[in-house]
Parts: sequence; C-alpha cells; structure tokens
Amino acid sequence: MIDANLRHLRVFLAVAEGGSITRAAELCHVSQPAVTQAIAKLEAEAGTALFTRTTHGLFATEAGEVLRHRTSRALDALDTQLTEFAPRLKLTATRAQLQALIAAAEAQNFSLAARRLGVSQPTVHRAITQLEKEAGRALFQRSPFGIVPTRGCANLARIARLAFVELEQARAELGDLSGREVGQIVIGAMPLSRSHVLPKAIVAFRKMRPNMAVKVLEGSYDELLGGLRRGEIDFLIGALRDPAPIGDVVQEKLFDDTLVVLAGRDHPLLGQPLPAADELANWPWLVTREGTPTRAQFEAFFSDAGVNLPRGLIETGSVILMREMVQDGRHLACVSRAQAEGEIERGLVEVLTDNFSGTRRPIGLTLRDGWEPTPAQAQMLMAVRST
Repeated sequence: MIDANLRHLRVFLAVAEGGSITRAAELCHVSQPAVTQAIAKLEAEAGTALFTRTTHGLFATEAGEVLRHRTSRALDALDTQLTEFAPRLKLTATRAQLQALIAAAEAQNFSLAARRLGVSQPTVHRAITQLEKEAGRALFQRSPFGIVPTRGCANLARIARLAFVELEQARAELGDLSGREVGQIVIGAMPLSRSHVLPKAIVAFRKMRPNMAVKVLEGSYDELLGGLRRGEIDFLIGALRDPAPIGDVVQEKLFDDTLVVLAGRDHPLLGQPLPAADELANWPWLVTREGTPTRAQFEAFFSDAGVNLPRGLIETGSVILMREMVQDGRHLACVSRAQAEGEIERGLVEVLTDNFSGTRRPIGLTLRDGWEPTPAQAQMLMAVRST
C-alpha cells in the first residue's frame, strides 16, 4: 500500500463505506470503470481480495477492513489539515507533492530534499510551487541560507508524514494476514533502557516474531521525541518527563528507578555509611550531561546540602566509560540503577550507595497520542511491559 496514490485510496474508501461502485463513482466524480480499475490496482498491490462481490453490493474482506480502517485514519487527519490551507487541496494534493513538501520541510533545502527523494531539484521545486498556488500562500520563507517552512507548513508536513506512516502500518497488517513479516519496529531507547530492560524485551519478542526486523535508535531525548512525533519512531522507552513535554504524546509508567553511586573495588569509601555531601564533593565524578533527569537529581543532592558541586565533572552517558574509570579507585559515577544493572549483576562495579538522591523517578513508555500499534508493535510493547 506504500505506493497507492491518494485518489485510489479515496475511491477505495467510498466503495468500502457505500458498498457500491456506482455510488463511489458519483461521490468521487469519476467513471465506474475508473473505480473498478482503482480497486483492481489496490488488490494487486495488496496481493489479496479487498472486497467480496455479491448481488447486494461489495463488502470488505478482512484485508479490506484493515485497509479501510488505516486509510480512514490517515485521510481524516490529512484532509483536516489540507482543508485548513485551502478546501481545494483535499482534492488536488498528490502523494508526490506531499512527499516533496515533507522532504523540503525537513531538509530546509530543495537540493537536499531532491537528493533524499531521488528526483531532480526542479521536480521538488515544481511540486512545492503547485501546492503554494492551490493554497494561495507561501509555504516556505526563502533566505540566502535555504528555506524555512512556515508554522502551518511544518504542521502539514508532520501530519502528512504521519498519514503515510498509517498507510505503512496498513501494509504491515496486510502482510501479517498473509503470514509475512513486513516493515520493521523502530524503538527510541534512552541510555538506561539499552543496557538492561530493552535487551531482555527484544529476546522475548524474538521468540514470538523471529523474523521481524527491529531497529533501536539512540540519541538525546529531544532528538528521539522529534522522531516519535514525526512517525519515524514507534515508541520511546526511558525516563518520563513531568509534565509530558507536549500535548500530542502520552506517557505510560512502567517502574520507578533510583540513582546509584558506582565505585571500583578498591575505593576507600566502600563499606562505610554514605559520607556527607561535603566529603563526596572532594572526589572526581562521572555524571550525565546537563538537562537530563539524572543530572538534575545529582546537582540537587549537593545543592540541598549547601555544598558546591564537585569540580572537574566528566560528562558522559556511557556506562562502559563509567565502569572503566571507577576502576582507578578514585572516581565515582552517578547513574540510573536500571542503566547499570548489567555491570552490577556481573560484579564489574561496586555500589557505594543504592539510593543516592533519596528520590525515585518514573521510567516508562512515551507514545504518540491516538497511535494504534500493529499486531507486531503490540507484541513488542507487551514484551517491554512484561520485562
């Protein structure tokens, strides 16, 4: 379904909802042969019948119902956004034009957008110009440094991308019905999940879906959140934010995590009660970067005690680097318990204190609001929740 054009999908919806080729032709302002041809093309792409033909009309098969549901969700959101620009765009905007819009909005350069799509630069420029002509307004602000999408254009590009993601999910579900694994599951993983929770969840998922491709993306929270909102990532796993960062995502708590202080086997403070903040400030530390929840709790520990932060902090999100650095018997590391669980279980590091900040932070899933997972995505979520 990834290559189906929007007109064919609109015709398909009209048939699915009305059960009649004649009524669909009238509603879509096309001929009956055009409707028949559109349905035949979609069925060829799906590799299965989408309708059961009877004397009383056409009725969606199981595959047809899957495509109807996903297509309806995709076009409802897209058409609402297109209509806000200009009512005609709902009828005239093509898939190729919207793909050009998405690429240009993300690359902020026509040449880079063209390279991403594998077409010529004039092709992208022409597609954008056609959309602007129909919309009666500029979609980009031109400058010597490139192009910047207007706020409305950026939102349209995001909604259009999500609509195409919805159609990708239809493709995956149709493959599922025929016993084929289609597409891949993309997970945005923050550091603490990559070392303990996620590996076990993927192993459990592999037993259910041995052939499904899984892609784990790493990056800062802001980068991963952007990918989630654009539909490039299916869900995030890691520390939750309070409040949720934006209204179009929802958070689901899985468990509470604590901060631990890691040390090497020969550190002088091992085996003693937790020293006061002023004594801990004298030791060299490895901590996560500024802006992370772990860093905020680390700084709050010393601030609440009225003690200046340790000097010469080493910023890193790598547990491997922390593990190696603390072996010198001097360095200490402040990190999420879940993130360091593997090193702790294997005896590669020692825990100086098991609840450093005295607070607990929620760890869980971040999902797009209104997202409906495919069966494979739902099984991955189940594996994560079970773990």
